[in-house]
Amino acid sequence: MPLTDKTKPTDVALNTDLYELTMAQGFFESGLVDTHACFTVFFRENPFRGGYAISCGVGQIIDLVRNFSFDDEALAYLASLQAPGGGAMFTPQFLDYLRSFSMRVSLWAVPEGELVFPREPMVRVEGPIIDCQLLETALLNLVNFQTLVATKTARVVQAAEGHAISDFGLRRAQGPDGGLSVARASYIGGANSTSNILAGKMYGIPVFGTHAHSWVMAFSSELEAFRAFAKSSPKNCVLLVDTYDVRRGVEHAITVAREMEAAGERLSAIRIDSGDLAKLSAYARKAFDDAGLPYVKISVSNDLDEHTIQSLMAQRAPIDSFGVGTKLATCDPQPSLGGVYKLSAIRATPADPWTPVMKISEQMYKRTIPGVQQVIRFVDASHCPVGDMIVGDSYQHEGSARAIDVIDPYTSYDFSGYRSFALLQQLVDAGCACEVPTDLAKARQRAHDALMHLDPAVKRFLNPQIYPVGMEEGLAELRGALSREEQLHSGRR
Repeated sequence: MPLTDKTKPTDVALNTDLYELTMAQGFFESGLVDTHACFTVFFRENPFRGGYAISCGVGQIIDLVRNFSFDDEALAYLASLQAPGGGAMFTPQFLDYLRSFSMRVSLWAVPEGELVFPREPMVRVEGPIIDCQLLETALLNLVNFQTLVATKTARVVQAAEGHAISDFGLRRAQGPDGGLSVARASYIGGANSTSNILAGKMYGIPVFGTHAHSWVMAFSSELEAFRAFAKSSPKNCVLLVDTYDVRRGVEHAITVAREMEAAGERLSAIRIDSGDLAKLSAYARKAFDDAGLPYVKISVSNDLDEHTIQSLMAQRAPIDSFGVGTKLATCDPQPSLGGVYKLSAIRATPADPWTPVMKISEQMYKRTIPGVQQVIRFVDASHCPVGDMIVGDSYQHEGSARAIDVIDPYTSYDFSGYRSFALLQQLVDAGCACEVPTDLAKARQRAHDALMHLDPAVKRFLNPQIYPVGMEEGLAELRGALSREEQLHSGRR
């Protein structure tokens, strides 16, 4: 039986996997409260078989850290949980520890809207190991999905070649929170508007909508329905013309458009939601032009994605805007980014030096990168990115610009002569915000600028060029040494 039917900002502490809390209790009982850890968030492969991803979701991390606490209601729920073998799952001593808990982590992240690539850290978290562990699930929940949506949207926007894109995905999204995340991330990724009113209110995103087929079906005729809608919404009149027959619908829309002109108004657009969108949009464009109504825009929807839109543009379909719903909200055909949160360094107390650690794994592609990491991005004179280098905390920026590929140790990249900057920026210092949360308009502009400067070969949909990402030589040597040491200890050759 739930303790409440409504969530509160502080409920983020329970928006986690059970094992985060059982591990936290284990660290507490093992005397590791003062042990500090460093974790990194990264993904292993670009989504949608593409060449890049767009960082998104990190702008909400500050609020996550700020609100992460356990109130009496949360603690009462945890105290009620029973272990499978019998007895309480959490001890009174651990629950007392949580009662006064607040996040003390320091956190760095790639700014929202910036380009990110496989295996480089998107987020770095440092602090008490209990704090870091408790943050894992909620942080991944923010970053994984929104990065995926922002990337999908950027691809759709690229395919649309400057034509407006609206997020129509709320009704097909994974719940109310999923719908809000889609609206937020798609706006950063380049969408012009959303149909989601709550997202418009919360984030200041422009909202857009037309009417449904039910509106037309509720009247005795399509023409009557169009006239009624034009009377009700003369300043926002977009008519859905495919309830029965598109050609007849266009004729009725022309009739209403002329009547609106006589009343001093204008029909904004029509929307086509089925059929051969290239052929039907061409018919509609010619019909409106021949009727002396060239200002009436044509919007289309119907399970669109970047590939469908790219095909429509290749056919020179006279479409002005696209409503993209299901395949954007669900990120079809890839439902998950696969971002992970891995321990990369540890130390007994904040005064001790870091000890790098790495996950070896039987599968080579799952081997992690050790140490406290930063990402250096190299750009040419036009500010176009040419490659990224993952560096350790001892790296000297005036040193070598040679990077060793993360997967193939026999492949290297030389970034000498290029300008560079550190990609991870600090958002939180010992639990306190270093800056205000990301402004969506700035994040959206950042994504636009980043993609404008990215090599078209990396952006293409089919067989994109691989963007170079490597480790600085010292970090690559450390990774190799730790791997060999672990193999010796485990008896593997």
